[in-house]
Amino acid sequence: MLTTLVRPTTPRGSKVLASLRTLATAAPEQRDRARKEGDISSVFASLSGAEATPLPGRFADIKTAIIRNNESRIQDSWSRLLKALRSEIQHIASAGSNIIPSIDFNQIGNNSHTQSFGNGLRKRGAAIVRGVIAEDVALAWKKEIKEYIKKNPQTKAFPKDKPAVYELYWSPGQVKARADPNILEVQKFMMSFWHSKHPAAPISTGHPVAYADRLRIRQPGDAGFALGPHVDGGSVERWEPNGYGLGSVYNEVFSGNWESFDPWESSCRLPVESDLYNGAGACSMFRMFQGWLSMSHTSAGEGTLLVNPLFNLATSYLLLRPFFSPVNTNLGTSGYLDESNWQLDPFQSSTLQGATLGCTQELTEALHPHLDLSKSMVHVPRVAPGDYVAWHCDSIHAVDKIHSGKSDSSVLYIPSCPLTEGNARYLVRQREAFSNGTPGPDFPGGKGESEHVGRMGKADVSAQGGVDGERAMGLKAYVGDSSVFGKVNEILNFKG
Repeated sequence: MLTTLVRPTTPRGSKVLASLRTLATAAPEQRDRARKEGDISSVFASLSGAEATPLPGRFADIKTAIIRNNESRIQDSWSRLLKALRSEIQHIASAGSNIIPSIDFNQIGNNSHTQSFGNGLRKRGAAIVRGVIAEDVALAWKKEIKEYIKKNPQTKAFPKDKPAVYELYWSPGQVKARADPNILEVQKFMMSFWHSKHPAAPISTGHPVAYADRLRIRQPGDAGFALGPHVDGGSVERWEPNGYGLGSVYNEVFSGNWESFDPWESSCRLPVESDLYNGAGACSMFRMFQGWLSMSHTSAGEGTLLVNPLFNLATSYLLLRPFFSPVNTNLGTSGYLDESNWQLDPFQSSTLQGATLGCTQELTEALHPHLDLSKSMVHVPRVAPGDYVAWHCDSIHAVDKIHSGKSDSSVLYIPSCPLTEGNARYLVRQREAFSNGTPGPDFPGGKGESEHVGRMGKADVSAQGGVDGERAMGLKAYVGDSSVFGKVNEILNFKG
């Protein structure tokens, strides 16, 4: 069993621990406010139907402060980045889906297989673990979910006329999957590729925390659930000093040294506020990976996921893009994308391309031309029921615009979340939602499944996952000498 626990604190580590805890505890008031009712379209400005509105003028000041006294280094780093992007995009376009690493679940204890897989994962930011759940079990979960929907026709979904993503969180298949020992094991495995530069950081990747997300059952021909390239975990927050700036997550990029940015360092993410505007579906939990468990045989073009294997390069580009403008603004002209045509703006505007308050970060060919999204976005390889697909929380991803397959494309959204004090605080509120049958704290509000027939309960978690499954849901205290357990148990209200 792969486990990464925090080490005992040292005098120096104690100071770091105290600092991280102080920042992570300073949660904004909006976390405790109920969210408006809605569906997954509420998270995307492009799907919500609302008119685009300019960002407040203070973002110009934020951008100016980020680059102040560092302009020449940032301009130089931008030029290096554009050259690197051209080379990598050519490689990705040639390799296609084969560039995404995969490993069989029964091989994750094999060092040679794990090392090769890990190298690919760190480079590309996305991967597949095959055969995590037996195919017949995954299909049985889907059948249970369909029966649950049939018994509860009041279930909300998007799009309304041809449902694909259901506002369900506590259906039989979802609850069983989150508690399943194999799911917990693959989450530990995936999170083991992260590390912390602070040995005393209050985090354990060896104890996954459940995050109750939605599910997708997308039917052939659907074109409504067409999510373009985007990054979850906030949008404008990436540039804000009281957002990702609380952990200085992207400081290397903003200082003109993107090559040194480490996306796998976890301690800097603990104090981050990724949801400053109480968005309807904006994630406030620390998810190391987003992920889903397949409940169907699905290939490219059949309503599946696309990811951007540029990974670090794409993250750096997304962050630096708002500071630059083309000299020649005609997109169709020769040399438009050349480094010489893009200069650091002498005066910063409030524009953050694709970022909207309270929504996810979106990307387009027009706003982010150097990413060449038509070439750099690739489908994940063919998946079977029981395969687990994961992508780093910084990764750009999308969904097929049209489901051109002949059968449903179905998944359970199950991210990989470490045990942290911030995640434990979220777990307290999610535990209450589980008991009441309402959506989790991050999701659109309303009565949810409180009146649904056949909704799962605590006994079902215990039956599927035992003590580990119960702990993942915040239903059982943690036992051991890890320094993180005491504070987490206190947060979860387990005394003594």
